[in-house]
Amino acid sequence: MQSGGPQARAAAARAVSAVLDGGQSLAASLPRCLRPLGDPGTRALAQELTYGCLRHEPRLRWFAGRLLTTPPAAVDSEVLALILVGLYQIDQIGTPAHVAVSVTVEACRTLGRARARGLVNAVLRNFLRRRPELTRAADADPPARHRHPRWLIDTVARAWPAAWPDILAANNARPPMTLRVNARNPGRDAYLRELASAGIQAAPTRWSPDGVVLRDPVRVDDLPGFRAGQVSVQDEAAQLAAPLLDALPAQRVLDACAAPGGKSAHLLERVAGIELVAVEAEAERLITLRDTLQRLGLTATVIGGDAADPGAWWDGRAFDRILLDAPCTATGVIRRHPDIKALRRPTDVAATAALQARLLDALWSLLQGNGKLLYATCSLLPAENQDQIRSFLGRRPDAVVLPIETEWGIPTDPGRQILPGQGDMDGFFYALLQKRA
Repeated sequence: MQSGGPQARAAAARAVSAVLDGGQSLAASLPRCLRPLGDPGTRALAQELTYGCLRHEPRLRWFAGRLLTTPPAAVDSEVLALILVGLYQIDQIGTPAHVAVSVTVEACRTLGRARARGLVNAVLRNFLRRRPELTRAADADPPARHRHPRWLIDTVARAWPAAWPDILAANNARPPMTLRVNARNPGRDAYLRELASAGIQAAPTRWSPDGVVLRDPVRVDDLPGFRAGQVSVQDEAAQLAAPLLDALPAQRVLDACAAPGGKSAHLLERVAGIELVAVEAEAERLITLRDTLQRLGLTATVIGGDAADPGAWWDGRAFDRILLDAPCTATGVIRRHPDIKALRRPTDVAATAALQARLLDALWSLLQGNGKLLYATCSLLPAENQDQIRSFLGRRPDAVVLPIETEWGIPTDPGRQILPGQGDMDGFFYALLQKRA
């Protein structure tokens, strides 16, 4: 791995600090921190260091806590983040020790923390001396060994007592880059040939008829036809939503909580002639939704509104199909968003479950008789998934669960759960409901 220079380390430290100390998402903090870096190689290195550092943060923080002479909370947040970045280089990616230490120490100047050079140097060199001893001790500590906060380890273990070690290991793995080929274009086989001509090795996904998995990630601008709308980046688990909803031409379809727009686009790509209404409450995500549809040349009625309050935006016309990709703790996509481990709190589970219940109750009244609602989350917690649907069925006698006849995932009665890493997919839950006429 190339050294990249102090600029990459400093940018990574700023992004990591914004997550750990500022409570910002990686999606918000990283682009801002990468913007000043002009060289693509430096930007790529900074992104790798940021994601990797957050993926292993519980372990790296455990090391830091035993190497610092003061509590980590007493150290300047960006300096502490830089120490974690340095530890990540040594412990996880095999950066030569002299490079990891010297360039990370020099990054103190780039951060405007030149006085911290001695501290960073001492911590990293001390780690090199004590690494075997500290590694053995870390492996005996569950949060450090599994790279997850203790509450999340316990929560996942209660939900999946036989599978939790594999789930946590999958959360710590690097995810594949999976694409969705636009069904309105020549098709997946033709696109695989285009990739091969461009020197990009790929294979078809097993379950999604429109998916392609790359052997190695590439920049989206290097994908043939990306800017022309020929292909999108979307995990295979998320690509299962559109076929499950089974929309038909001329039907009226609602995608509630629609941003960033991947599932809306997939619905429109697969079925010509549907009338799609896409609702999104957050202004910034609404922009992303519109940009997604524009790049793909697709048309939908895009509404800025709260899906839990349809009285403020609904025109009174019932929908034949509703996709509710509900807000959740996102515990199924930690491998793509490692900042989730730092940002989530135990109280978030009950809060998101309460919001999901409000959304289900509000949107059910918009569905016409015999219509279908697909409930989806990227969570693996029962409170947000099968327990949520069971509770809803108890409130709504006109709701019927439809079977999902497939071999992917695990039946949860009701619904079906994909655990992180199963079939190399993200963690996802689906339940298909039909309204009695």
